Amino acid sequence: MCSIITAMVMNVERLILYIDVNNAFLSWTAVEKLNNGEDIDIRKTPAVIGGDEEKRSGIVLAKSPIAKEFGIKTGETLYMARKKCPNIKVYKGDFSVYRKYSNAMIEILKRYTDKIEMRSIDECAIDMTGFLKKDEDIIKKAKEISETIKNELKFTVNIGIAHNIMLAKMASDFEKPDKIHTLYENEIQEKMWNLPVSNLLMVGKKTEGKLKLIGINTIGDLAKRNQKDIIRRFGKLGKIIWEYANGIDNSEIKVEEYSPKGIGNSVTLPKDESSIENLNEVLLALCEQVAYRLRKQKMKTDTINVQIKTSKFQVYSHQKKINGATDSTKIIFDEAKKLLYELYKASSNKNIRLLGLRIDTLAEEEEQQMTLFKENKIMDEKQKKVDQTMDYLKEKYGYDMITRAGKMHIGKMLRLKE
Repeated sequence: MCSIITAMVMNVERLILYIDVNNAFLSWTAVEKLNNGEDIDIRKTPAVIGGDEEKRSGIVLAKSPIAKEFGIKTGETLYMARKKCPNIKVYKGDFSVYRKYSNAMIEILKRYTDKIEMRSIDECAIDMTGFLKKDEDIIKKAKEISETIKNELKFTVNIGIAHNIMLAKMASDFEKPDKIHTLYENEIQEKMWNLPVSNLLMVGKKTEGKLKLIGINTIGDLAKRNQKDIIRRFGKLGKIIWEYANGIDNSEIKVEEYSPKGIGNSVTLPKDESSIENLNEVLLALCEQVAYRLRKQKMKTDTINVQIKTSKFQVYSHQKKINGATDSTKIIFDEAKKLLYELYKASSNKNIRLLGLRIDTLAEEEEQQMTLFKENKIMDEKQKKVDQTMDYLKEKYGYDMITRAGKMHIGKMLRLKE
């Protein structure tokens, strides 16, 4: 028990908030439609977010509370959803819309702290340690953040409060929507140990099944087991889940910062994605972000790296050094797209959980050699003007107000050639 006490002492001064957007895809779609002049709030109608209804592979990604009353479930086919509710309205997912509202939420959070870690497009952890005024209450501050998001952006969030990221995340998953919950160390037994072990972070269906075979049904059951026995049976994962069950998590908030040697960004997808077209759409968004930051730094790159993480937590990456340094979004995307396709083909698991992009070997513009080919010079100048115009519009009207036309029809515009 000494390790538990040590971790509690280490974390007691930290104040972590975990923000989780309620029903993000449907909420953000509803807000976007209302902001564009529609009168009906689809959150109050039988509605789902899904793919192409004409394809058998189209599935429900998010559902309204009314759709839930019809028995519609996330992950089932749109065909089955319509059988349950013939009048259901299906709206296609739009990553650019999600990214816009996700970024807008982050801008609000920056008013309260500069220690923010994006955990997925609709979840983030923030460190409020040292950012509260004397005698300021963390619960009242969480309520203020929640109300600010609701009033300014018109969607709700759940907020978990704890002394470490894992417990704050667990707290954010308690009763929803629009709730604030605490999960301090002295509340673990009461609030967490009676929950099914499947509710614990890092415990998937397979692990849950194996735990139940040895009589572990609740998080408390796991917490009370001998740590060495759990590690012997489950290896590194066993150490993690045993510590989580006991409230131990010493991980720090990972704040993304500019690096003099490289610039990168990644996104944990809201759902495992197997469509290369959809992955390309996400990749384009990452390329836009990274290339924009590259130009703001007045630098160029000649090395591009793409990384994927599968649903089984397998990580693959592929890097390429290109001919001539660039800061062009199009060139970076064209090369990154090829790398992604090679990774996708080589991976035995096509269900992608995370997609990342990084550019390295950065140097200031004046250090780079001009290309020797005339046709490339002409193309570089054209792309430079496009990028400059896009950057100007983004800075004038907001980053997410302007996007490339190709993203509006990503399935048709960005198909990879065999």
